[in-house]
Amino acid sequence: MLQSLLAFVAAAVIVAMVPGPSTVMIMRQAVRSGRRAGLATVLGNETGVLLWGLAAAFGLSALLVASRVAYDGMRIAGACVLIYFGVRSLWKVRKGRAQVEPREPVPARSLWQSCRAGIVTNAANPKAGVFAVSFLPQFVPHGAPVLATLVLFSVLWALIDMVWYVGIVWLVARVKRVFERPAVRRRLEQISGIVLVGLGIRLAAESR
Repeated sequence: MLQSLLAFVAAAVIVAMVPGPSTVMIMRQAVRSGRRAGLATVLGNETGVLLWGLAAAFGLSALLVASRVAYDGMRIAGACVLIYFGVRSLWKVRKGRAQVEPREPVPARSLWQSCRAGIVTNAANPKAGVFAVSFLPQFVPHGAPVLATLVLFSVLWALIDMVWYVGIVWLVARVKRVFERPAVRRRLEQISGIVLVGLGIRLAAESR
């Protein structure tokens, strides 16, 4: 069990470090609205990670593997979400309204919006579900209780992912003086918008 646990932790760290839509969204929220909003987005993202892990543990996300219709439906919905966020960022830049909210304090409503953005970005990605189904079970040691072990791995996966993204938010906060420049903010908003639109188009165009 210990050997499987160490192997899982090492693999989960590598997976967390691979950039994707969640990385872009977390950095975007941290740059736009500050550290607290970035952390709220991390919390939302890890809620999505945990939900995918638990879905894999209870066999629900296996439906995405078995059903092409379910997978394609989630894929198109996820692509629309990413494109929506990206287009909205680009539109704000075009209209000259790409302003970052005050660093302190951040309204509770803004924190909830950041958390929700993290949940939606992660939960709308069907690849996360397919990945959870293929990733988690391979580390379950022979003879171990499958459900309990998968639930444990799901929690560890979310915690490891959270540590990595909290580090990213901390790094963004450390160089916040650079991000406080209006020109830099607008450029980062533009870049994040383009990346999100690109990721959305890529997700929509890909098949399993």
